[in-house]
Amino acid sequence: MVKINPKGVKAWVTFSFKPDENVSSVAIAGDWNGWDPEEMKRKKDGTFYLRKYLLMGQNYQFRYLIDDKSWVNDPNAPKLHNPFGSENSLLQLEGAFV
Repeated sequence: MVKINPKGVKAWVTFSFKPDENVSSVAIAGDWNGWDPEEMKRKKDGTFYLRKYLLMGQNYQFRYLIDDKSWVNDPNAPKLHNPFGSENSLLQLEGAFV
């Protein structure tokens, strides 16, 4: 799940992901960080989250990396085909610059 809180030309974006099974770690990678996985923090209920400050008016592709081995998409985000024969999740930060 992705929560967006616009703040002018940028927005605070909170990514949340709760795996169906018990996992050790979840990281997120996307266009904004050159696809370099960033570790997400774990809540007591097992949900992993990370907050980013991203530019409005942009689209960002991203995926979650489970236990450093399995890539998964956000089940609630639109998907785009990638050049590797699978799909990426899509974050659309639409809106005019203020």
